[in-house]
Amino acid sequence: MMSRQELIEQIKKKKSFLCVGLDPDINKIPEFLKSYPDPILEFNKRIIDATQDLCIAYKPNAAFYEAYGIKGLQSLIDTYKYLPKDCLSIIDAKRGDIGNTSDKYAKAFFDEQSGGMSFDAITITPYMGNDSVTPYLAYEGKWVIILALTSSVGSKDFQYLQTGDGYLYENVIKKANTWAGADRIMYVVGATKSTEFTNIRAYAPDNFLLVPGVGAQGGSLEEVCKYGITKDCGLIVNSSRSILYASNGEDFADAARAEALSLQQQMQAELEKAGIL
Repeated sequence: MMSRQELIEQIKKKKSFLCVGLDPDINKIPEFLKSYPDPILEFNKRIIDATQDLCIAYKPNAAFYEAYGIKGLQSLIDTYKYLPKDCLSIIDAKRGDIGNTSDKYAKAFFDEQSGGMSFDAITITPYMGNDSVTPYLAYEGKWVIILALTSSVGSKDFQYLQTGDGYLYENVIKKANTWAGADRIMYVVGATKSTEFTNIRAYAPDNFLLVPGVGAQGGSLEEVCKYGITKDCGLIVNSSRSILYASNGEDFADAARAEALSLQQQMQAELEKAGIL
């Protein structure tokens, strides 16, 4: 488990707030890896080996493993076991169901004796409310990362609905903040929504924000930091495709490292600009 203070210390130590998304697509990984007993695991291990000193978190997306059935689940479990202990481990599962079902999902991803995994954090869809989130918070020291405002085109369908008390996404943040503090709850905010960060910080001034969308999806790291960075950094910026698929040749790990290094150097500059380093 990684506490808030430990996370902040890792950010300062590595001069980075980079999260590497481990979303392996069997159709995109280098062809030579397919001769290995578990190509996905081998791909992930080489990406991790190449980037672990440059990032503070890893985020496997459950769908990229569940798509391959039992083999994929074993790849996910083995990937979890390989993750470095000085990095926050996030399972991007976006679960959201009634309490007794959420309890089982929490057990799958947080209880290593039961599901073979004990991630530090999980992404959650809060649409069904408090009883769909609290089963995850019952695990002491674990983080719940709640979807607030996404980069997706469809975000306008619900997240921007006016409720009479602001947008729906604003109400999600305000309500979720009553369930636990900034040492247990983070929010997902898409990088392409950077101008909304000032507004989000009005409701979540101290919470860490998990920010996908920098890189292949077109989000700007500079803009995200301009509006979203706090005295503790308060940001975990995820990059997946631009790192994972920087090359599809035998040099893919070196290419991934080069891309991660470029992001880390940009992040170091932003941390210095904010007076955090």
